[in-house]
Amino acid sequence: MTVALLAATATAALAAGCAQSHPSDDGRGRTKPPSPVPTSPTPTPTRSATSHGHVLAVKIDNAPDARPHTGLRQADVVYVEQVEGGLSRLMAVYASTLPKAVGPVRSARESDLELLRQYDHPTLAFSGAQHKLLPLIARAPLKAEPPEKASDAYFRGSDRAAPHNLYLRPARLMRTAPGPGALTNGFRYGPAPDGGRPDTSLTVRYPAARFTFTWSASRHGWLVAMDGRPSRTTDGQPVAPATVVVQYVTMRKSRFHDFLGNNTPFTDTVGSGRAKVLRDGKAYDVDWKRAKATDGTDFTTNDGRPVDFAKGQVWVVFAKAS
Repeated sequence: MTVALLAATATAALAAGCAQSHPSDDGRGRTKPPSPVPTSPTPTPTRSATSHGHVLAVKIDNAPDARPHTGLRQADVVYVEQVEGGLSRLMAVYASTLPKAVGPVRSARESDLELLRQYDHPTLAFSGAQHKLLPLIARAPLKAEPPEKASDAYFRGSDRAAPHNLYLRPARLMRTAPGPGALTNGFRYGPAPDGGRPDTSLTVRYPAARFTFTWSASRHGWLVAMDGRPSRTTDGQPVAPATVVVQYVTMRKSRFHDFLGNNTPFTDTVGSGRAKVLRDGKAYDVDWKRAKATDGTDFTTNDGRPVDFAKGQVWVVFAKAS
């Protein structure tokens, strides 16, 4: 499946589509429509291994109608979080590579602001937010880039219905990828730690979502399945991160609700707790610690030794601590 751009003759429909927000998405009705999107060729992806800049974080829809995703395999880090109704959303963080397109893009949550504090003034691309959350986003130490602010960076795909068809052109927000040095999240990469136990499959369940990670020696990664179906991106390739972290955290009620009255859970990513690291066909029981929001997250063995991740993409799945 490919993501097709709407033709220039359909720009009026495009603007209307960008203006509409899904009620269960942000609870604020409609957003300001962006200007019509040019149909000029998209710039090619760029790479930078040495420059230090600011990462791009993109909120990604994960409803069944939003799959397959676009540009997800190119992310350095993918966070999985629980949202209203026990569903899930993704946040993809890009530093090494900027893909041509990413999406579908959806709305921000309060938890995102705390999570992103460990990155140095990141750019956050999102479709919108509940109106009571907008002042918090405006005050957060990040560069907010929703469609009403950067309309030329977004487009509507013609292969699925709104709201699951809003996509981002990352190169319209930043000229080059900032490079791995922008990943100020405290993650370490290197040889596998001692110990661990052979483990080829693990499932994390939310009330209305399920993620299974299965080790693939041929791809040297963990094949992702969502709600029982293998995850592939729109280029036809499977999603197979080199490292999966299941981070057990406190999930509490926030002051925000969707239009149905479902509370938006707040995921506490500052503090400490248990985690499970999957890499190289093994599972490691570890501890995590993040003393304050501006700190990165440390993962250590029971005796305090740092845990290195395998080189490649990392998925961090936030699971409710028991």
